[in-house]
Amino acid sequence: MARFFKRLVDFKRNKNPNPSPRSSPCCSSRTSDTTKSPCGDPRSSSTHSLPVMPLSSRRIDSSARWSKMYDACVCHTEDDITYAQELVSFLELHPYSLRCFVQLRDSAPGGAICTELCQAVRESHCWVLVITPSFLKDPWCCFQMQQALSESPMSNGRVIPVRKQLERKDYPQELRFVFGIDVRQDKENGFQKIKYSILYYLEELCRKEQEHRESAEGDPEHNVDEASKTLDLSENC
Repeated sequence: MARFFKRLVDFKRNKNPNPSPRSSPCCSSRTSDTTKSPCGDPRSSSTHSLPVMPLSSRRIDSSARWSKMYDACVCHTEDDITYAQELVSFLELHPYSLRCFVQLRDSAPGGAICTELCQAVRESHCWVLVITPSFLKDPWCCFQMQQALSESPMSNGRVIPVRKQLERKDYPQELRFVFGIDVRQDKENGFQKIKYSILYYLEELCRKEQEHRESAEGDPEHNVDEASKTLDLSENC
């Protein structure tokens, strides 16, 4: 128990502050980054070397992204605290500075566990599930997994299972239709895949918002409504 609290204190001490979307979004002012990405769909479970694919942090800066408090919620057991700490520290690095929720660091002191976990799921775009044998035995991890699946039954890239110390045959039945990431032999490569899975979803989210905005601006009825609002304002003046 003493070791558990020591890890928690060290983790909070080394925490990188999350960017505030209301003041100055981290991704709106930083330059593009050239890193690694898996072939094809970044959610693939392949463990081959990742080709270089440049990504601009500006592509994930939109009101759709900032509509939620976190980009990713990392669900893990007490046995995987060290792995979760390393993963979150990696995801929060510049230039993307992904906003992550991890229970031991971000839950409100005195808050009810079920309330905190439900809110974390609702306020996150993606959910990273660190699947291990202990995960399957942990009732709170299973609860959070079910909450995530209820929020996004069709997945759509939001649920990201990370297989750690677990064979495919031992996967939860609920996740067997979702592509996962196997990090049993290559943790660093797994971190890259997790990051690009999150970025992939955020880019799609921002792209759809941009398309919707452009479509609305090109709609004659939308333009008439905007003109009417402008006329009303001028009359009031």
